Amino acid sequence: MQHAYASKKTSFVWLKRTALLEGTSLLLLLLVAMPLKYFAGMPEAVKLIGPIHGVLFLLFNAVLLSHLFRGHLTLVNAFIGFLASWIPTGTFIYKAKMLKEPGALKPL
Repeated sequence: MQHAYASKKTSFVWLKRTALLEGTSLLLLLLVAMPLKYFAGMPEAVKLIGPIHGVLFLLFNAVLLSHLFRGHLTLVNAFIGFLASWIPTGTFIYKAKMLKEPGALKPL
């Protein structure tokens, strides 16, 4: 039984990391790349950060779905994570509030 908990705990580390990476990439896109494109005439910033953010967005949601399908998250908790990925700073809040500990998630 200890092995299953360790695996679940380790996989939550990946969910937390991808949440931070996805949130950071969205903020970089909105607060750095977009202003550079529209106010400094540098569209290259969006061409660089945009695809990186896209990959991290997909990765976060794939890890989220993986947790849902393995029973580590409820449908409601996974849906809240999905919605959080669309909101600037949403994944930071999701990580802080919903992903405190693997045992902390309870069905809503």
